[in-house]
Amino acid sequence: MTAIKMLRLDSAAIDFEKQLQARLAWDANDDLEIHKRVLDIIADVKKRGDKALLEYTNRFDGTAFKAASELELDRGALQQAWDNLPSTQAIALQTAADRVRAYAEHQKLQSWQYTELDGTVLGQKVTALDKAGLYVPGGKAAYPSSVLMNAIPAKVAGVGELIMVVPTPRGETNALVLAAAHVAGVDRVFTIGGAQAVAALAYGTESIPAVDKIVGPGNIYVATAKKLVFGQVGIDMIAGPSEILIICDGQTNPDWIAMDMFSQAEHDENAQAILISDDAAFLQQVEASINKLLPDMERADIIRASLTGRGAFIKVANLSEAAQVANRIAPEHLELSVAEPAALCEQIHNAGAIFMGRFTAEALGDYCAGPNHVLPTSSTARYSSPLGVYDFQKRSSLINCSAVGAQNLGKIASVLARGESLTAHARSAEFRI
Repeated sequence: MTAIKMLRLDSAAIDFEKQLQARLAWDANDDLEIHKRVLDIIADVKKRGDKALLEYTNRFDGTAFKAASELELDRGALQQAWDNLPSTQAIALQTAADRVRAYAEHQKLQSWQYTELDGTVLGQKVTALDKAGLYVPGGKAAYPSSVLMNAIPAKVAGVGELIMVVPTPRGETNALVLAAAHVAGVDRVFTIGGAQAVAALAYGTESIPAVDKIVGPGNIYVATAKKLVFGQVGIDMIAGPSEILIICDGQTNPDWIAMDMFSQAEHDENAQAILISDDAAFLQQVEASINKLLPDMERADIIRASLTGRGAFIKVANLSEAAQVANRIAPEHLELSVAEPAALCEQIHNAGAIFMGRFTAEALGDYCAGPNHVLPTSSTARYSSPLGVYDFQKRSSLINCSAVGAQNLGKIASVLARGESLTAHARSAEFRI
């Protein structure tokens, strides 16, 4: 097996920014043919409802459903999946769920208000979404951890009804996914997937209720469908390939760092793993670890493609410069594998999740640490945040003017409205003066 030679960048190079930009670039251009097919599916489900949904489900998933009523899983199936789990899996799933729920409880927004001197009351009312939809990949590509991460914050927020869709290709279900739905408190589960499931959640059919927001990962058809129904419903985000950026001072076991890079590189060939260090010799040691450990990895071919195609080692002058580069990259996952992670964290402004210290592997965040693993990718951590309870809550402004407050504010509104030539606005305010 040919040894991997990692791309090396040096922050001191004149063209460093250009080289970095080239490595970060990811071609996310829409496939126009996929776009058209998804548009057609959405329009068909919107027009024909359950009939179209049944046809697409049977065609794409190799199923033989005859009536829409067959698409919904009985809640007893979720309970049975949970009851039949091996004890080690059940304990792990319950522990992870408890930790995610405990963290989410801290995120709940609360309503507030205050009273001004003239008696006018201003405030904000926080309410949960009525209905939310959760898309979960099905069959062999099953991720119970994603069920917990998407469903639990919705339930903590107080969402009235959480509806999960999960395809069952050739009738194949995943017990861990169904058990996770049980633990997380999912209300209804439908065995549908693909763009047709997204369309059903967005517009509703005779059997599938329309929701207010759709969350959860999926393939290119699902991601495209979420883009196209946005506006009719809310969505969580459009996720790009998985990313990890590690800042290390050269004192962590290089095997640990190599395996942490593998943990994201194994997702797919477009995943990105980058290591930044001020120790050039350490970069060499990690490269040696990569080539030592890779042959034993089950997904070695994917890891190799990811590291050679999108991975990089970056040499910096010091850790402060490492933080500057990290802020420029704005990674999904950032490991601070250094002696003083809290101090370095003060310099970090752009990251989806920050893993602090030598013992905090990113993989812990994927499953059971507590914070959500649904994170902004492709540098969108510059302006967006992890999925959380707040994504399932809405905020309404409260304004309750006293008679005196209406006098004071009415005069101000009148001047500004007339300045905009909106006289009805002005007179509406003036009537109360």
